[in-house]
Amino acid sequence: MEKLELYSAAELGKLVNEKQFSPTETTEYFAKRIEKRNKSINAFVYTKFDEAIKSAKALEKRILKGENVGPFAGVPFGLKDFLPSKAGWQNSHGGVAALIARDPFNSPFTTAMEAAGGIAIGKTNAPAFGFRGTCDNHLYGATSTPFNIKYNSGGSSGGSAAAVADGLVPIAEGSDGGGSIRIPAAWCSLFGFKPSVGTVPSVSRPDAWAASHPYCANGGLTKTVEDSAILLSLMAKQNPRDPLSLNTGITDYTAFLNKDIKGMKIGYTADFGIFPVESEVSSAVEKAAFSLESAGAEVEHIDFKINHSALELAEMWCRSISVDTAIELNLQKQNGFDLLKDHASELPDEFIYWNKAVQKGGIMDYYAFNLIRTDILDAFEDVFKDFDIIISPTTACLPVLNTDDGDTKGPEYINGVKTERLIGFCETFMQNFTGSPAASVPAGLSENGLPIGMQIIGKRFCDKDVLAVSSAYEKIRPWKELYNIPLSRVI
Repeated sequence: MEKLELYSAAELGKLVNEKQFSPTETTEYFAKRIEKRNKSINAFVYTKFDEAIKSAKALEKRILKGENVGPFAGVPFGLKDFLPSKAGWQNSHGGVAALIARDPFNSPFTTAMEAAGGIAIGKTNAPAFGFRGTCDNHLYGATSTPFNIKYNSGGSSGGSAAAVADGLVPIAEGSDGGGSIRIPAAWCSLFGFKPSVGTVPSVSRPDAWAASHPYCANGGLTKTVEDSAILLSLMAKQNPRDPLSLNTGITDYTAFLNKDIKGMKIGYTADFGIFPVESEVSSAVEKAAFSLESAGAEVEHIDFKINHSALELAEMWCRSISVDTAIELNLQKQNGFDLLKDHASELPDEFIYWNKAVQKGGIMDYYAFNLIRTDILDAFEDVFKDFDIIISPTTACLPVLNTDDGDTKGPEYINGVKTERLIGFCETFMQNFTGSPAASVPAGLSENGLPIGMQIIGKRFCDKDVLAVSSAYEKIRPWKELYNIPLSRVI
């Protein structure tokens, strides 16, 4: 019971099913760990320990009757404090005090985890409206990577990533509309997987297409590829109420974790021809990418032909994702609640700027977004004609220092090149334009001990290939020992 934080979610679930630990013991253990360690990294912003222990005791009775309650039996999990995720619990839409409300329903992640025996224990920090690749807000403040608490955890699912990396829970919820699972996975040395569009249903109402520009997905932050593969197996269920939902025909994604990748063609790019990248990041990821040759994969450098700058693409992401938030704000105004007018102090200036810009835009702005999205799609498809997988850095820079103003952002410049500070330092958001599956795996640590992430991108609907390559890489360069660094932090 002294080192439960070292287990993956699947490992812990197996031990609970075998009655080596009870759900009550695991829940109480992690609750105490949260109480002891959370203050230093600010991962959890809301906890429900009493309710979690009550759920654990109910689960315990089922196990004692001989029931196998699922692969994540007795595993406490964190939920992202952004969109509704647990009926009856509280969310703040990412640290916006005026928007604090009760969740009306469970998220797909919660539904899957509870069906697999998991136990919800609390909500984790996120930026307002999930609108940036860092984790900070005016209500709760910044979340730190456990590797160095002066630095940010990445966003927007940064509270979840920090919680898993520091052993506060074995698994936690993420959502990804521009890299919000992969970015914090990179900065907290975890595995983070974004599925292909349609693989995990996204049921939005009243607008069924609300999560499609850019494509957004629900998922998790995990210590291992196995945990994410199990989670995907639980979440990938066709739902006709999502117009993009598809039947993959796959019920067990763990079946691909031992797939031989010999002969697979992998293309490596440091920058997609457009991103400025810190040298320490590019050298670490290049070394990690070419390590896959030892598993028989064919790895080579590739060139991309994208007809837009990284700054232009990042600004288009800010504009496109603000369409949904602007609609939400307009609907609130129709009901007599004006967030921008009456609660501007609770919101980041950048959020206000982009929402006003979208409000002033016209139909040709929407057309411009589609043209850029098409250019990116064609650029990737041109490469995928000859390659099975594309590898890049997850972020173009190392984790950034936290600020104390609730508005931590990415760097203004990388290698002397001006960068869009909300998402422009991340090489992740193009996959949300195209709908391709992508993952971030740990690529090692910088000279000063900060995590570096490597992104593995697959063809649309070839999620199994991303998992297979990720698993092969995990075997070649097992990253579990990296957890010993944050887990051994003295509090």
